[in-house]
Amino acid sequence: MRDTRESRLLLVLLIAIAFALITVDIRGGEDSPVDGARHAAAAVFGPIENGVSTAVDPVGDAVQAIRESGTRHDRLARLEKENAALKAELGSDDRNRSRVKQLDKMLRTAANGQYGIKGAEVIAIGAAQGFSWTVTIDIGSNDGIKRDMTVLNGDGLVGRVTTVGPNTSTVLLANDPDFTVGTRMESTDELGFASGQGDRPLRVELLNGKAKVKKGDRLVTFGSQADKPFVPGVPVGVVSRVDPSGGDLTRTIYVTPYAGFTKLDIVGVVVEAPRKDPRDTVLPPKPKPTPTPTVTVTVTPSAPVPADGQPQEQ
Repeated sequence: MRDTRESRLLLVLLIAIAFALITVDIRGGEDSPVDGARHAAAAVFGPIENGVSTAVDPVGDAVQAIRESGTRHDRLARLEKENAALKAELGSDDRNRSRVKQLDKMLRTAANGQYGIKGAEVIAIGAAQGFSWTVTIDIGSNDGIKRDMTVLNGDGLVGRVTTVGPNTSTVLLANDPDFTVGTRMESTDELGFASGQGDRPLRVELLNGKAKVKKGDRLVTFGSQADKPFVPGVPVGVVSRVDPSGGDLTRTIYVTPYAGFTKLDIVGVVVEAPRKDPRDTVLPPKPKPTPTPTVTVTVTPSAPVPADGQPQEQ
């Protein structure tokens, strides 16, 4: 068709008619006057659309399957990732809860002894200096740490600082054979020197060979001159065995330390000593003795039996 004025008028007229039919159809709803024409068109073109749909459906199904497969894969991967992250988060929460508990216990210990401490994390076991029992902590001279400072945790004495770097320090543990600390017995004030024995209890030589000591007695640090390397009053351990007194000048006892040297995590370095000796105030409460159950037995006396074995008449 040539682009003339008449053709443009015809196009405008057809568009207007189409809009009019659409408007009538929308307003008519189910009673639309063009509904019959629509059904007729469907009857004519339906079989053709159905045939085309049948030919295309396998390809469409395959595409849809690929899309859904990808969606399912993405969803599965996302869920697996979220599950792994959740497990990691839960694990982290458990560990964090444990560390918060350790920190809280250590802060209580420091508060009881009036120790000024710097908290630290154990980041390595064993050291470059050749010591048998050492750990590396993540604070150093930049944090105010110096050689021969006392190290403790919420349970008690851990050791002393031996080497200090800018950001890390080495701690000689109290169970190392080269470790020695002055001790004082709870209540009796008997003095001694504790030495490490690796994975065995600490060996303590009491200065008084006739000192009265028993299993279950407890010891704290005696303290050093100028509080280095040890501040006073830090819990050391509990007496687990006492050697018989043989009349020697000293008496040997064995002490199970409070601190677990194979499971250290959060520790504190004492950067400020207490103004006065805390004595026994830092020791944990003594465990209450388990009551021993008592059994009462009632015995009913039996009737006397004569010598001939015959029962007496009543």
